[in-house]
Amino acid sequence: MKRILTIIVSIGFLYSCGATKGKPSKNQPAEQRTEVVGEKGEIIDNSEAEEVEEIIERPRYNPSATILTALKHTKLEVSFDWDKSQLKGLATLTLSPHFYATDSLILDAKAMEIKSVELNGKPLKYKYNDANFLRIKLDREYTRDEEYTVVIDYVAKPEEKVEGGSSAISSDKGLYFINPKGENENQMPHIWTQGETEASSVWFPTIDRPNQKTTQEIFITVEDKYKTLSNGKFISSTKHKDGTRTDYWKQELKHVPYLFMMAIGEFAVVEDSYTKPDGTVIPVHYYVEPEWEEHAQAIFGETPAMMEFFSELLGVDYKWDKYHQVVVREYVSGAMENTGAVVFGDFVYKTKRELIDSDDHSIIAHELFHHWFGNLVTCESWANLPLNEAFANYSQYLWDEHYNGRDHADYVAEKEANGYYQSAEQMGHHDMIWYDYDEKEDMFDGHSYNKGGRILHMLRYYLGDDAFYEGLKKYLNDNAYTAAEIHHLRLAFEEVSGEDLNWFFNQWFLSSHHPKLDISQEVSGGEVTVRIDQKQDLEKAPLYKLPMKIGVYAGGKKTTHEVVVDKNINRFTFAYEGELENIVVDEDRTILGGYSHDKPREWYVHQYYNAPRYKDREQAITYGSRLRKPEGKQLIIDALKDEFWYIRQLAISKLDKIGSDRKAEAFELLQKMAKTDKNSHVRGAALTALASDFFRGEYAETTRVLLTHAIEKDSSYHVISRALNGLTKGNEADLQNALKLAKTLETERSSALKAQIIGIYKNHGDESHLEFMANAITSGDISGYDAIGGLLNFTAAVKAQEIKVQEQYLPVFEQLSNNGGAYINMVLPMSVLNLKRGADETVSNLKNELKTLEEEGKSGEATVVQGKLNAAENYTDQLGKLLQKVAN
Repeated sequence: MKRILTIIVSIGFLYSCGATKGKPSKNQPAEQRTEVVGEKGEIIDNSEAEEVEEIIERPRYNPSATILTALKHTKLEVSFDWDKSQLKGLATLTLSPHFYATDSLILDAKAMEIKSVELNGKPLKYKYNDANFLRIKLDREYTRDEEYTVVIDYVAKPEEKVEGGSSAISSDKGLYFINPKGENENQMPHIWTQGETEASSVWFPTIDRPNQKTTQEIFITVEDKYKTLSNGKFISSTKHKDGTRTDYWKQELKHVPYLFMMAIGEFAVVEDSYTKPDGTVIPVHYYVEPEWEEHAQAIFGETPAMMEFFSELLGVDYKWDKYHQVVVREYVSGAMENTGAVVFGDFVYKTKRELIDSDDHSIIAHELFHHWFGNLVTCESWANLPLNEAFANYSQYLWDEHYNGRDHADYVAEKEANGYYQSAEQMGHHDMIWYDYDEKEDMFDGHSYNKGGRILHMLRYYLGDDAFYEGLKKYLNDNAYTAAEIHHLRLAFEEVSGEDLNWFFNQWFLSSHHPKLDISQEVSGGEVTVRIDQKQDLEKAPLYKLPMKIGVYAGGKKTTHEVVVDKNINRFTFAYEGELENIVVDEDRTILGGYSHDKPREWYVHQYYNAPRYKDREQAITYGSRLRKPEGKQLIIDALKDEFWYIRQLAISKLDKIGSDRKAEAFELLQKMAKTDKNSHVRGAALTALASDFFRGEYAETTRVLLTHAIEKDSSYHVISRALNGLTKGNEADLQNALKLAKTLETERSSALKAQIIGIYKNHGDESHLEFMANAITSGDISGYDAIGGLLNFTAAVKAQEIKVQEQYLPVFEQLSNNGGAYINMVLPMSVLNLKRGADETVSNLKNELKTLEEEGKSGEATVVQGKLNAAENYTDQLGKLLQKVAN
């Protein structure tokens, strides 16, 4: 699962009821007396009573699910009632007692109508009182050496389920009918499923736990016009006289129920393949809406290369029958690694031209890597989720390192680490293997993903590549098609390396927080003493053992020293010859944690030219550019020519520090970069800098020409967006030209560009631009994070209008409340609330105005205001009802 990378912080109130015994609460004085109430309600003086016994409870612990029954095989036969958004199913489940003999079976089955349960053609007694669990009385007691098969006739009714979810997976409805009646002409009717965490049991009865594994077959009956997709091999297709067709898919290798999937729709299918070293051809198909067929290969085309790369890196072949990928609308998360049939949200829809600016290789790699970590070996409990998600996260680094180089991999990894820091700051720190979570969905956060990936990177650099990958190979082979916990991983690495690694796993996986290091140095007589203090709160975080390298640069040479930081105060003394030029702590740049290193700015300048890592150069520009000397200014100029695009972009942001005496030089450099830099983000940054700092005086005309030329000629939508926005910073004629050019670009097939145009219209447009904004959002032309920004800007533009205009666009928000999708749903409540607050303020102002007019006896004007007030109150009432709907 690739979560949506948005942190939503909500503030709630915790209510409790009943009497509390034992220790005083944090807000209750220790000397406060407890009142005892008698049978008649009288207060009894208990000052002389014996002290009430304190009840101490064990801490919360979420264990792996107890396996009473083993799920062996699942056969499903399904068809659909599109009008009712329901599934008609027949589930044939083969099971056996896990160890103890039993005469009963409990299945997860949520929001279903159970029509019958049979075994060997005979009906069984069952209870289904809570619409969550199907409790079945078997015909006799079975032992662990026996298998039995139950057949369940049922109707799945996902719309009747009480919906839950989290910030990572926004819904747990399991089965989703998208535009089932075809009422939205902009959206293809289709069906998809989402099983993680335990939502597969909304569309078929099962034992919906991560430590269950089963083989699978499914017969899907649909109208003949539809394509189907599910797990396993496509076995056959049978057409029927009524215009329907039944497709048969078979998954012969065991996998967990949350990985079961279906997708049904009028998809176009683009065929590709991967050939394994033994010559076996693995089908690799891309299911997309027909209008996206020409772009499917560009979006997903690196998939076979990724399969080859990961198979060779791990020394474990891709095990599954196929690897298909499908894109759906209104998806409730980023993507999902269903075995051999991965689902992506529509954010991956990008034209070949849009792919110039950004691709989704990282998320494609993430879901593919799950087919080893998550699908082949599955976490046995949700507390052990990092065994799935940390590895999938780290696959993004591995692919980036291979495909784009280490600089790019380190740049993205730093963003991942920052995501963890932000998540932990807002939502709280917890152990990586988190047995005391409140809800299992809480596991899908910046710890399991971001922090987990960074921990694996540290382990890789500690063990070395050979031992690291050999350990992964052993872990995968030893635990294939089973469920595992964190200790299985540790033991695999220990057996390969020969080293006890409890220290590493205890501090990183079984503890919370991260190190915070305060670094300084003292120089004396040809020696430098580096002091490293661990400053994290040791009541919450471990005192870490941190093996690392320290680079000492002196006399034009570098000496690397391997040290272990394992105390709160650590001192390391090194001899050096010549002039001391720099100290770089954690030379490999692998340790996850906060750093504060007090060293001269001259050292940062030296660092740019001599230390090899991305982080070295990024730090050098950030701090070395503050050196008010020629060397600091030259550093910025030289960084504009760095091999890595982000370093060039960062250097552009520091050009204001080179001084007015070199402004002409900066202008020439920016012109060249805006026109010729090979990276579109650098070209865009150069144009932004030109518009901000050179759109006046002697430079204005040249800047105007550069911006206009980029809008008309550049191949990158990102560059066009930056240039359009830049043009609005000129004079009134430039602004009007920007609006005119934006109008000509409204039909371009680019989500990002349309989102940028909406932003420009919000800031500089008028009522006439609202229609484009509304259509862009409701049609699905903007998606993913673009949809979030687009909706917020559209809301602001609507709010700025009079009430009668706002009311005209209320149906847009109502439509989005029904089919906006996961990204829209994140901010739709905020948007409606924003509108309502504005409308409430208008109502309040009108009431005050009406009162004043009535007091002044201006009845005619008061009548007009009363009409406006009635309209505003009606509008705010409608917004209140909509807010109640979208907030639930």
